Amino acid sequence: MNNNDLANLLYPNITKTIADLEKEFKDRKLWDGSKVTRFAPSPTGRVHMGNLYASFIPEVIARESNGVFILRIEDTDSKRAIANGVELILEDLKHYDYKIDEDPISGGNYGPYIQTKRKEIYHIVAKYLVSIGRAYPCFCKEDELDELRDKQKRRKERIGYYGKYAKCRKLSYEEIKNKIENGESWVLRLKSNGDFNKTIIFNDLVKGRIELPENDIDQVLVKSDGIPPYALAHVCDDHFMRVTTVTRDDSYISSVPFHLELWDACGFKAPEFAHLLPLNIKDGETIRKISKRKDPEAAVSFYHKRGIPVEAVKLYFASIMNSNFEEWFLLNPTKSYKEFHFTFDKMSKSGPIFDLNKLINISKNYLSRLTAKEVYSNLLEWAKEYDKDFYDLIYKYKDYTISILNIEREVEKPRKDFSSYSEIKDYIWYMYDELFFDENFNARYDFIRNNDDMNLIVKEYFNIYYDINDDKDTWFEKMKKACEDFGYSSSVKEYKKDPSKYKGSIIDFSMAIRVGVTSKIATPDLYEILRLLGTNKIIKRVNYIK
Repeated sequence: MNNNDLANLLYPNITKTIADLEKEFKDRKLWDGSKVTRFAPSPTGRVHMGNLYASFIPEVIARESNGVFILRIEDTDSKRAIANGVELILEDLKHYDYKIDEDPISGGNYGPYIQTKRKEIYHIVAKYLVSIGRAYPCFCKEDELDELRDKQKRRKERIGYYGKYAKCRKLSYEEIKNKIENGESWVLRLKSNGDFNKTIIFNDLVKGRIELPENDIDQVLVKSDGIPPYALAHVCDDHFMRVTTVTRDDSYISSVPFHLELWDACGFKAPEFAHLLPLNIKDGETIRKISKRKDPEAAVSFYHKRGIPVEAVKLYFASIMNSNFEEWFLLNPTKSYKEFHFTFDKMSKSGPIFDLNKLINISKNYLSRLTAKEVYSNLLEWAKEYDKDFYDLIYKYKDYTISILNIEREVEKPRKDFSSYSEIKDYIWYMYDELFFDENFNARYDFIRNNDDMNLIVKEYFNIYYDINDDKDTWFEKMKKACEDFGYSSSVKEYKKDPSKYKGSIIDFSMAIRVGVTSKIATPDLYEILRLLGTNKIIKRVNYIK
């Protein structure tokens, strides 16, 4: 059979060659050591945490090597694609501040970046494979393939289209031509040269040396609709986009022998591979892959609504990407994760388990290190979308809100009250009269109204002892004096020695004042709370206690 005649029969409209593609998509001009990576999702909806983690890894590798990070859309499965899938993916990645160098919207010199728009490229390569005798058309119907699989199962043989079972391999040019002229549909298959009894050895960037049997199955390269499945598509895309480092799911390891044979058949140099274990989650006694259908915390909207900072999520990803990151970050708490050097050899060999509590703790620590102005700016942005009334309030009282957020912040060990922007309102609402004097006001004050001593402490303290102009030391000395005048011990130590001599300690006394002006038994520094509220607000609140 003349392979060139067969290639022209199958792809009569393809006139370009691989050489033309090589000229069109030239080698990139990269720095020594620079990596070209890609994230290649299907356009099926919002990115979930598993996708976000999977895209974090190639983005980090490209960024820190001064390389290129590509977003490529693999939409060959049209049944699962949605109309605005590309836009949603881009929106989610950009929300998390991923630096995308080339994508379907912004473009680039190595596009198109959507697989269904790259059909000509695939057919050029497919025609080349036919022309060198490494691919052929298969006319087997689905029922024939089902029968073949059943026969192999009965005989306890390997399942697949190979060897004596690859009957379309033996078709002559005339037989193929007649079938095509009769309108029979066909798929293109690889003509494998592999021997299953031999092994291939390849180095995985995460797992190291791996040995697997050679591929001998004549896998499908192009479907009957002219669109290739993952194998040929990714080989063409990664080669002509000049990807140097392929990060992909661990489930692809078994396909490596087939993929490497295909890379070799095309005459392309294969990239480096890093097979990543997916982000898992504990489900009772079992561990499974995180799922946006089963797990609410898998959806990125979960974190948007809660107001968990983008940087905190990425710090969490960094901590599970490399085992030595947390130790480095403990020594460098003020540095960005971008200053850490990530490597594949420090990645988990057993698969990371998603831990929401750990992420929340990281977020709490991260927020405690921000300046009050940074927290305010981010809080304002969050509230604008998720709590309009609160947004209006803190927008109106900008400087006041920043001062509230700054209480016990610029200290050696700042407070860690909240882990997300959605929690802040619950911690500071009492500082605003608009929220303080609400329908629950009277109920909150029953605690003081029903305690004559606390009621008196609150009123007398602010009438006699409190002066907003006092510095903190003077304020505390006056607090101790008032405490003793009311029969409370100004020393917790002395109170513990003989509690019967006092009504309580300075802790109890200050709690009465705290509750009197905030209705809460626990707040940040009381001196700062009183100073920020100011005399007018304080007196207004105290006078409402009847």
